[in-house]
Amino acid sequence: MFPIRDHNPSGRTPYVTYMLLAANIGMFVSYVGLFDDARAINAFFNAYAILPARISTGDGFQTLVTSMFLHGGWMHLIGNMLFLWIFGDNVEDEMGHLPFLGFYLVTGIAAGLIHVVSAPYSLVPTVGASGAIAGVMGAYLLLFPRARVDIFLFLVVYVKIFPIPAWIMLAVWFGMQFMGGLGSDPQAGGVAYWAHAGGFIAGLILTAPLWLRLGGPTFWDRTHGRPPHPEAVYARSSIPKVRR
Repeated sequence: MFPIRDHNPSGRTPYVTYMLLAANIGMFVSYVGLFDDARAINAFFNAYAILPARISTGDGFQTLVTSMFLHGGWMHLIGNMLFLWIFGDNVEDEMGHLPFLGFYLVTGIAAGLIHVVSAPYSLVPTVGASGAIAGVMGAYLLLFPRARVDIFLFLVVYVKIFPIPAWIMLAVWFGMQFMGGLGSDPQAGGVAYWAHAGGFIAGLILTAPLWLRLGGPTFWDRTHGRPPHPEAVYARSSIPKVRR
């Protein structure tokens, strides 16, 4: 089950979201050929990915930024860019272009530091924009909790797309990251669950001043947690349903 789009069109062109998408995709394409050479890709990640043990000794703090633009494979990249595409434009719309860029970078750095705290002696390189994008998702939850998000559900022979409120989808996602963090050993590598959960919480905290400036609970009362403009309407498929 994963989101494919929301019903929340942005009111202005999300230039920073487009720039971040282009930067992540362009960076991945620039080094994807290294995956054919294990020594080369390991050397590349050791230089630019987060190595918690290295940062714990006071070195390599620049990797908290460089790692945000690296990915471990095509599916890792596509998944992250899909989430950024869905949620980034609306948060940028509310924050403004430059504040959103600063917010994205700060939540990404915060997520990286939380990962280091969770696995201070790990020598496993950590890459991905997931922490920063988790921050964007936390901001989206605070600003548009009842915006509708279309979910693609695939259960072997059952395939369906249906809308649910954003807060349900985001709460389930955060719960999965939290439970995953409790059930994993961050020193051993794998998914950086605590970076995801930490980035999400950082996004909530950093968006709180904007939410309060908009009116806080009054903002929710005024918008009912929905987008402040008409929702997008998607045409139904013209493919007829064939009953059994």
